[in-house]
Amino acid sequence: MITGASGGLGSAIADALAPTHTLLLAGRPSDRLDAVAERLGAPTWPLDLADPDSIESAAEVLTDLDVLVHNAGVAYPGRVDESNADQWRATFEVNVVGAVALTLALLPALRSAGGQVVFVNSGAGIKASPGLASYSASKFALRSFADSLRADEPSLRVTSVHPGRIDTEMQRDLIAYEERDYVPEQFLSPETVAAVIAQAVNAPADAHVHEIVVRPR
Repeated sequence: MITGASGGLGSAIADALAPTHTLLLAGRPSDRLDAVAERLGAPTWPLDLADPDSIESAAEVLTDLDVLVHNAGVAYPGRVDESNADQWRATFEVNVVGAVALTLALLPALRSAGGQVVFVNSGAGIKASPGLASYSASKFALRSFADSLRADEPSLRVTSVHPGRIDTEMQRDLIAYEERDYVPEQFLSPETVAAVIAQAVNAPADAHVHEIVVRPR
C-alpha cells in the first residue's frame, strides 16, 4: 500500500514498485489517483488519514500486506510566529497521528507477512527548516515513531527516508512562500527518490535499511 499515491512522489513510488509488487494505491478519491491506477492497472483505496473511520475500514479488509509506504503528508509554510494552533493540529493529524493510526490498524497483516514499513520523512525531520515550523516538528515526531516501531516490532523492517527538496507541488508552494523563482533543476526528481525507496524495499531479506538520507547534488 502506498498512501498519497496521486501526488508527484507517490505516483513515482508506484511506478518504481510496480515491476516487483502488486500495488494498492491509497488516497483521497481524485482524477489524479484514478489516472495513476489506470496507467498501472492497480486498484485504489479511498483513504483520508484525518478520518479514523477511513483508516478502520482499511484494516477490516486488508489481511495480506507486506509493504506499507507512508507517503501522504501536508505542509503549511510559515515561521513560528506566523503559524497558528489550528495549522499545527492539522499537520500532526495527517503527518503523525494518521500515519500512526494506519500502521497500528495494519500491524497484524504486516506482522503476518514479516513485512516492511517505509516512512517518507524529510530533511526537516533531521534538522528543522526555517519557515516550516509545524512541518519540521511533525517530521521529527514521525522519525521517533519509526524508531519506536523498529525497536518494538523486531519482525518488521522499518525504514525512514529523509530526502532533500523534491520537485513537487508542495515544493512550489514553499518556494512561493519564500518569494523565490522556482527552478526545478535545483531539486531532486520524484523518480530519483522513488528509485531509492524501491532499493530499500527490495533489499535482500537479511538486510534492514534503517535510515536513508538523500540530497540534491
